[in-house]
Amino acid sequence: MVAYLDWATDGADWPNRDASRFVDAAGLRWHVQVMGQGPVVLLLHGTGASTHSWRDVMPKLASAFTVVAPDLPGHGFTTRSTKASLSLPGMAAAVSGLLRELKLSPERAAGHSAGAAVLVRMAVERLFTPDLIVSFNGAFFPVSGVAGQFFSPLAKAVAGATVMQKLFARMADRSAVERLLKDTGSRLDETGLKLYQRLFANEGHIAGTLGMMAAWDLHWVPQDLKNLTVPLYLVRASKDRTIAPANAERAAQLAPKAMIIDMEGLGHLAHEEDPATAAAIIADPQAFVRR
Repeated sequence: MVAYLDWATDGADWPNRDASRFVDAAGLRWHVQVMGQGPVVLLLHGTGASTHSWRDVMPKLASAFTVVAPDLPGHGFTTRSTKASLSLPGMAAAVSGLLRELKLSPERAAGHSAGAAVLVRMAVERLFTPDLIVSFNGAFFPVSGVAGQFFSPLAKAVAGATVMQKLFARMADRSAVERLLKDTGSRLDETGLKLYQRLFANEGHIAGTLGMMAAWDLHWVPQDLKNLTVPLYLVRASKDRTIAPANAERAAQLAPKAMIIDMEGLGHLAHEEDPATAAAIIADPQAFVRR
């Protein structure tokens, strides 16, 4: 049996715990954080992360916005969902269901990596109607080369295998997590390292991450970008070793209202490395667009 994160123990010192609540929506028991007052901003983390990814961004936005950030299906403290809801369209529909339950209509949204792709799908499907979307190192294109040929089949093979989930979780010691995060091009503080280690050491979170990887199909996302009618701000980090910074140029050529913002010297987790700048970009992205 898969062991999932326990809020009473694993969540006892969770970042922004006072803003946390648990909500039933779209067939899931969601962990979602809501704080602040003003226009609503939706924040979606990427594959393998959780609300902790926005831990230092949320308070900086809360003085001017109502900020809402969920753990995506199968991640963090949100319960494991069906195979369908771990796919891109399934996740978009699930997040939409959560917003309806919360009675919140985001005026803007920001997503990191895969979270950005979810937001674009939601907008194209008219599941929400934001004024703008900010993408931090958005994962809009399939992984190419050997990695793409290997990791997707691997995820499909082990996503439902409890033994493999347990094995992955047991391998998540501090040194392994440090190597994994270093490979993204980012350098996190001690708090960030410990939180990722807690997530990666949990079988339930690993199961959700592998399930999402197995269900993920980005081959038709380029068409979504072409159909996107709202402004899309593409934030790219110069040292990102997970999503090539050049992918922002590809996305900008497809999306009719796309603009590029550069974050120099940072990696894939740029919003965690420099949360002050990330929050400022979400609050006023136009001020950061390259001239």
